[in-house]
Amino acid sequence: MKNIFISGSMGIKSINKLVLERIENIINEQFTILVGDANGVDASIQQVLTNKSYKNVKVYCTGNYPRNNIGKWELVTVQTEHKPKTRLYFTAKDLEMANHCDYGLMIWDLKSTGTLSNVFQLLTQQKTSAVFVNKLRKFVKINNIKDFEYLISMMSDKAFEIADKKIHLKEKITTNRNKQLTLFPEADKPTPPAPQPNSGF
Repeated sequence: MKNIFISGSMGIKSINKLVLERIENIINEQFTILVGDANGVDASIQQVLTNKSYKNVKVYCTGNYPRNNIGKWELVTVQTEHKPKTRLYFTAKDLEMANHCDYGLMIWDLKSTGTLSNVFQLLTQQKTSAVFVNKLRKFVKINNIKDFEYLISMMSDKAFEIADKKIHLKEKITTNRNKQLTLFPEADKPTPPAPQPNSGF
């Protein structure tokens, strides 16, 4: 039985019909869905699954009490020594979902660093993500570092700079790639590679 980690930006409240189709496929396969307890995509996905009366769901939260567990599913609590309500505190549950999943389905607003971190974490574990770029209404399949570079090339300069300060995007990529390849100049945004076709799992 495969585990699908579904995650996305807190600023996205409505789930696009293309994503709903993917979720329907997951349900038909009876895969286990791993989802967080945050507002935004997490809560919206929980509502979708509740409406469909889907039971094969696990909700992950940091600490003992979830912010959202709409369907009253199995709760996985994650303990951490990081200060409550900080980014690292909430990231602890995301790392656990990344560790326990087989694939990722991410819904991204072209700026959320949490979603990007989840995609990158799966990449380091050699796990595939299908990232739905909400604004463009398209999926991007992430199998390797070049795919990830293509994904972040869609960001605005400002969003890229903010993300780099928060989660060290350049450092993440340059340490992941072959040392013989230079992905970025030290202060430049990456050059987009050739576009890839829309992909799913």
